Order: sequence, then C-alpha cells, then structure tokens
Amino acid sequence: MYRGAQGMYSWVGRRITGLGLVAFLFLHIADTALLLWGPDVYNTVVHFYTVPFFRLAEVGLVAAVIYHGLSGIHIILLDLWDRAHSYQKQLMVLEYALFLVLFLPAAYFMLAPWLLK
Repeated sequence: MYRGAQGMYSWVGRRITGLGLVAFLFLHIADTALLLWGPDVYNTVVHFYTVPFFRLAEVGLVAAVIYHGLSGIHIILLDLWDRAHSYQKQLMVLEYALFLVLFLPAAYFMLAPWLLK
C-alpha cells in the first residue's frame, strides 16, 4: 500500500490541479459563449471576475498551471530516463523549488496592484 510518500502527494496534486484546469476550461468556454447573447450580457458576467474571490482564483489558476506543468515534466523524465527513479526524491525537491521560483514572483505581480491600493 502506498502510504504518503512524495510520489503519492505529487499524484494527488497532479489530479487536483488537472481537475481545476478542466473546471477553468469549462468556465472559460461558457463565459466566451455568452458573446452569442451580445456584449452587454458578456460584460455583465465578466464584471464579476473583478471581485476579490476571482482575483485569488486567478492566482490559484497560475499555481495550478505551473504545478501541473512541472509535474508533467517530472513524469516525462521518469518515463524517458532509465535512472530517474534513483533520483526520485531529488527530482521532487527540484520540482517544488522550481514551482516556488516561478510561482512566487507571478503571485506577487498579480496581487501587488490589488493589495497596494
């Protein structure tokens, strides 16, 4: 039984971020389809995206994209590099370090104008 090793947490994170990205894709398709009812309907709905919840959700979306992408690269390395399994823990640390290096500046630039008002 798999009991909480780094691979399991990565798997769970990959599934959660994947579901989040699919949910965003459906929302994006739905709000873009509102253009069929005219620009007034579209603008009314898109105005809701300026509330704080959606601003934070955008930051979460960026986190999900970065994590899911880095996790996918990690899987590619495991599939294509024979000795990658020997370095599983180091690859996981590298994945999380790259996530922080990429996400933290992005989150700062996304939230700074909103927080520094």
